[in-house]
Amino acid sequence: MNNPLTATLHEGVEMPMHGLGVFQTPDGEEVINAVNWALEDGYRLIDTAMIYRNETGVGEGIRRSGLAREEVFVTTKLWNSDQGYETTLAALDASLGLLGVDHVDLYLVHWPSPEHTEATWRALEHLQAQGLTRAIGVSNFKPHHLDQLMATAQIAPSVNQVELHPNLQQQETRAACAELGTIPQAWSPIKQGQILSDPVIGSIAQRLGVTPAQVVLRWHLEEGIATIPKSVRRDRIRENGDVFSFTLTEQDLDAIRALDIGDRIGPDPDTFGG
Repeated sequence: MNNPLTATLHEGVEMPMHGLGVFQTPDGEEVINAVNWALEDGYRLIDTAMIYRNETGVGEGIRRSGLAREEVFVTTKLWNSDQGYETTLAALDASLGLLGVDHVDLYLVHWPSPEHTEATWRALEHLQAQGLTRAIGVSNFKPHHLDQLMATAQIAPSVNQVELHPNLQQQETRAACAELGTIPQAWSPIKQGQILSDPVIGSIAQRLGVTPAQVVLRWHLEEGIATIPKSVRRDRIRENGDVFSFTLTEQDLDAIRALDIGDRIGPDPDTFGG
């Protein structure tokens, strides 16, 4: 995989627009192999989280790749029960220990917790100033959550990782992100496989001689949405990474844009308590 697409975050940090997610990937050899295979195939972003319970394996997979630390963009996330100022500082310290690194490239607030937003974000700003994370961001934040954060924030989030796929295109959230210079990142870019049987996607894939998953992932990238598809199968990891050898026409993009029906398959951030 030759991945030429990066985004420049607020901090001047270059983030690959396409990477591997490891949600629900068990710790140990399964996640180690997935990470190692992805890095062998040219991926340079690995996304994990404290609540995934696989940070140890992610770190080992990176080390087994033989790549220098600065060649791999590592994201992890703060869980709800650790939100607050001191608890956030301690949570990243614990994640660094499990990953076996001295810093991460991006640290995200995993879900909005309005009563903790100000203290939690102040902690993330401190962690960035200390060099323990190169960039800071959020996950699952709707526009009103971003408004609350920015009422007291000194630094806008670099990334907002949300459920986003052709059936849930999050136009309002993406517009709010654009105003802040925040990169939207899709944590479910192929809707856990549900979007792949859509006939519109299938017809585009057939015409281009690629797979439906490749069409959907390419659509995200052409829309300026970063992606972190998850797989533990080497063939699927390779397939998901092979999205830079073709482009979609404007007609293709419009046809996929028309698939937005507001269908959320994950929790609603307004009611999810973690």
